[in-house]
Amino acid sequence: MERWKKRFIALHHCPFLNDSAIIKLIKIDPTLENFHQLSPSDISRLTSLSHQKALTIFDYMKNLQFDHLLDIYEKEKIHIITIFDEEYPPLLKEIYDPPLVLYTKGNPLLLKARILGVVGTRNMTENGRLSLQKMIPPLIKEGFVTVSGLAKGIDTHAHRLTVENKGGTIAVLGGGVMKIYPKENQKLADYIAEEHLLVSEYPPFTSPVKWHFPKRNRIISGLSEGVIIIEAKEKSGSLITADQALEQGRDVFAVPGSIVEPTAAGTNSLIQQGAKLVMSHQDILNELQ
Repeated sequence: MERWKKRFIALHHCPFLNDSAIIKLIKIDPTLENFHQLSPSDISRLTSLSHQKALTIFDYMKNLQFDHLLDIYEKEKIHIITIFDEEYPPLLKEIYDPPLVLYTKGNPLLLKARILGVVGTRNMTENGRLSLQKMIPPLIKEGFVTVSGLAKGIDTHAHRLTVENKGGTIAVLGGGVMKIYPKENQKLADYIAEEHLLVSEYPPFTSPVKWHFPKRNRIISGLSEGVIIIEAKEKSGSLITADQALEQGRDVFAVPGSIVEPTAAGTNSLIQQGAKLVMSHQDILNELQ
């Protein structure tokens, strides 16, 4: 790995340094060669962080055994893609706030395919399962890769159905690729890491926290040409993904449901607001082609 990229990724591991602070530092020091010489006061001044946080960053960088960490990543077959690398997904780069770094495990060539997001409720009904069964296999035959969030319910079933139909699937995580959530999906995640692709914007050993999940949704939609919402309650993470997809200029496809089903309230509302009502994979193909 080239020295600049190594310095950039080391910086990305720092606690309290968000993407905007890192970009600010790159503008001040494009080579990142001087960061190790900065005092806590310098770091505080340049990043607008408190002195205590700057001190934490200073101590972290001073004690970080980064080459050892990179050896672990290599052993675990974790591949790191920065926004400055040619292999960074071009569609994702177009969004308002693309992640600076993607930590991946599996087949990164899937990022070059035509990708469709598939998200929905954690409390999947039989209608949701049948809707997925109707949509996903024919889309896979058309060469699409699915991307979802490895959550319970629709996400999990979308990944499994793609695998069963010999398609490619990408799981975008709310924690690092070595900290799978939910735990019951560890086996599925291991399989995806071997044959498909795990993706996270967080360093590999980062534990997931609540606010990571709505944030990761922008990556699901950002990687996709369009996002299919299959079952969503009136207030749900899937609707956050739909909103982000619309902000990113992506197509939003919603599968309608019964007016008495709580899991159809969100999708029906999306259709009222202008999302494309879809009843078969052909409706999606008509829009995208």
